[in-house]
Amino acid sequence: MPDLEHIKHGPSETGVLDLILKRWSPRAFSDKPVAAEDLKKIFTAAGWAASSYGEEPWRFIVGIKGDSTYDKIFSTLVEFNQGWAKSAPVLYLTAAKKTFTANGHPDYHNLHDTGAASATAALQAIALGIHTHGMGGFDHKKAREVFQIPEDFDVGAVWALGYLGDPNTLQGGMKDQELASRKRKPFDSYVFSEWDKPAKF
Repeated sequence: MPDLEHIKHGPSETGVLDLILKRWSPRAFSDKPVAAEDLKKIFTAAGWAASSYGEEPWRFIVGIKGDSTYDKIFSTLVEFNQGWAKSAPVLYLTAAKKTFTANGHPDYHNLHDTGAASATAALQAIALGIHTHGMGGFDHKKAREVFQIPEDFDVGAVWALGYLGDPNTLQGGMKDQELASRKRKPFDSYVFSEWDKPAKF
């Protein structure tokens, strides 16, 4: 099997932490189960993300392959994502509380903060040798229905989690993407001093 950890590793010369450069989103997952102790670490790490007024608006609905929660999450995925995510040993769904608990006022940063928690979870996973892949390709309405998510919550994303699998199990373009090296937009295309004016530092 190709050395995907080497192929997908971000460029070290950026000076970015190795943990961050190791994070990527595979589609080929091993059927190796993830220990409950590691799942607890991953989602505990998520809870330490920053949030507006310390609201911690995130919720994680976690399914382990073989249980009904996993099946419900899987049923919400679009066909394309079902095709590869079926190999992941863990699927989870995020939701974000729309209002502040203390006063009921709108929390306009709920999805932003839930994204921060999700990124923190992904980094903790990488530290344990576990990968994640976030998905927007799922039926939000069905997810709300099957889990009876209250209207005071936005449905966020679905994530697959597990250990790397064999890219040869993927078909066509997915396999090619799995084996390709990664690149990112240049720094000055998104870091500004004024709108659309690259920052100089």
